[in-house]
Amino acid sequence: MRQAYVIAGSEATGGAGIQVDLKTFQQLGVYGLGTITCIVSFDPKAGWAHRFVPIDPGVIADQFEAANAAFDLDTVKVGMLGTPATIDVVAGALASKAWRHVVVDPVLICKGQEPGAALDTDNALKAKILPLATVVTPNNFEAQTLAGMDLLRNVDDLAEAGRRILLQGPSAVVVKGGIDLPGPDAVDVLVQSVPGSEPSIEVFSVPKIGQERVSGAGCTFAAAITAHLALGASVHQAVAQAKEMVTAGIVARVSGHTPFDTVWQGV
Repeated sequence: MRQAYVIAGSEATGGAGIQVDLKTFQQLGVYGLGTITCIVSFDPKAGWAHRFVPIDPGVIADQFEAANAAFDLDTVKVGMLGTPATIDVVAGALASKAWRHVVVDPVLICKGQEPGAALDTDNALKAKILPLATVVTPNNFEAQTLAGMDLLRNVDDLAEAGRRILLQGPSAVVVKGGIDLPGPDAVDVLVQSVPGSEPSIEVFSVPKIGQERVSGAGCTFAAAITAHLALGASVHQAVAQAKEMVTAGIVARVSGHTPFDTVWQGV
């Protein structure tokens, strides 16, 4: 039985965060375990705005210690961290051992934080977590921010953003165009470093399923990549299979009383 580990926030409706990660791991046949970094709960009385509570860094370190004592973990997904203090403890924990794969879903601006605190978190993430990553999965906005680009309008822009992010340390970057990229297709671009040569570029494209955001798509995508890597897939194979899973999950999405639908991992 292979294991996949996740370090991420909790989201109470089950549509994002560590709840999605563990469901995705289970669906793909790996034993999932995780460390919670923060608690995000939507406020249905205030337009479903975010309420954000960080977990004490010492408690995060304790969770990391227990998980890594229980199993010989070598594949981890990093999701929402939320504060510079959390980033410090997670970066130190990750650097304390060797990993085969570190998949980073770079959640930047954390809704529910003051702008200044959010900027400090973004800068800490770029400085301390990205250099430890093997695969990074930014969405359109996150890729713009990490790459220092104003707008991503086409596949060439996605590829250029990926090349710029590669320079910050990871071995591979999957830039997700999503619904923000003009055109009828949902396009993701995988940019991988190639020793002694220019980075390789691969494009994954499927028709868009509507024009509305579906909660949990990014979490599911990164978690599926993590699970497939844990099972021995190549980065290319993991990305291709993750995109298939997310596409099917969006088609079969779950509706509730929230103003957004969520991906169904079980499809």
